[in-house]
Amino acid sequence: MASPDRAPALDPQLLDRLRQAVQDGMPETVSDLSSLVKIPSVSWAAFDPAHVEKSAEAVAALLDGLGVFDSVTVAQSTIPGSGEDGTPEKGQPAVLATRAARNGRPTVLLYAHHDVQPPGKDEEWETPPFEPTVRGDRLYGRGAADDKAGVMAHVGSIRALVDVLGPDFDLGLAVFIEGEEEYGSRSFSQFLEDHRDELAADAIVVADSNNWDVDTPALTVALRGNVKFQLTVSTLGHASHSGMFGGAVPDSMLATIKLLSTLWDENGSVAVEGLTSHDAPTPEYSEQQLREESALLEGVRPVGTGSIPSRLWYQPSITVTGIDAPSIANASNTLSASTTVMISARIAPGQSADDAYAALERHLREHAPFGAHVSFADLDLGNPFLVDTSGWAVDEAEAAMTDAWDRAPLEIGVGGSIPFIADLVRVFPEAQILVTGVEDPDSRAHSPNESLHLGVFRRAVLTEALLLARLDARG
Repeated sequence: MASPDRAPALDPQLLDRLRQAVQDGMPETVSDLSSLVKIPSVSWAAFDPAHVEKSAEAVAALLDGLGVFDSVTVAQSTIPGSGEDGTPEKGQPAVLATRAARNGRPTVLLYAHHDVQPPGKDEEWETPPFEPTVRGDRLYGRGAADDKAGVMAHVGSIRALVDVLGPDFDLGLAVFIEGEEEYGSRSFSQFLEDHRDELAADAIVVADSNNWDVDTPALTVALRGNVKFQLTVSTLGHASHSGMFGGAVPDSMLATIKLLSTLWDENGSVAVEGLTSHDAPTPEYSEQQLREESALLEGVRPVGTGSIPSRLWYQPSITVTGIDAPSIANASNTLSASTTVMISARIAPGQSADDAYAALERHLREHAPFGAHVSFADLDLGNPFLVDTSGWAVDEAEAAMTDAWDRAPLEIGVGGSIPFIADLVRVFPEAQILVTGVEDPDSRAHSPNESLHLGVFRRAVLTEALLLARLDARG
């Protein structure tokens, strides 16, 4: 459990006024969020980039309308290493707003992203993915939680601050709303370099994570890294007749299945020498809770060993997320010559992504059955992250959470990855990182029927408004 009592208390009258301002502003904040959700801003290459441009312009208009920024721009940076003809490819449009600090106050950088995951199959949605719909206490739609609610948490909190303090507060602000987080943040590092001076801050709030549940806030202090790549397993120069040669010649699918099976032990734990785990205490989390939150089917057992949070946050995992093979409709009686799979590995805090990839590649080469040939392509690496919780910014954030939720926050890990945080640490090593979020275990980010719990959202907006007020009062 966090210990927010180390930070000084906020003036009770200011707390009450901010609480009321957030409450009064919620209809407008949810309406603006719904307008953003209607824009299908999928940043993947196969989707229309005009939607991402429209989304960026809408976010810029919201920030400009707050009346507190010295500058609000839509900007693009190049993607390092792109452009085969020598002309670098540009990343998706991001929004950058800045306001200089006054009278010795700190500057806080607020990050979120306005791009979203592809919607997937429409028939798997109970309501259309880009038609925001309120059912009960939840707002449904692609991006309603991840991460347009993060965008609106920033907008809504600044609105409340202005309502209470007026536009002439002393706190410095920088807002960076990325446009391609769901597509790998390919231009992120270059954007930081291009706008280093505008983005420089004493504290950085990354609003793109989870809360423990709908009643308990959380500050994310650990994130796993990621290693993603394509593995191709080849055994033949061309496909051959399965009846003529089956039983003597190994097809690539046989070799692929046997090779992949070596990645895990009998408990489903990762069995790759060289992949490490991290040791840290974890809160109580039951198998029943895991079943409910992950939709585990009846009779299917969890995998791994140790506490469930340690499996999710502090141990490596490997998932085969895709496979290129003949479809059943096109399945001829042939031995396949090669098979390609996409492997996504999550890396425990404390290990670099480079070292983890080296261990995975070594394992796959050494365990290739029947002398099968293996090759690797489309490598994507992201380092894990551990927050230094000893700084003043963590104290201030946890105090704000306690006031907003009437409950002290948990410090949690997250099994997912936010690789760009390593870039933030590299470019701004003195800044304190705060990873917050608007999601809860039922948000289903990236999945059909993604949703935002409106009570959690209100408390997340209030948390940030209180945090900004605390920092504005901080010398």
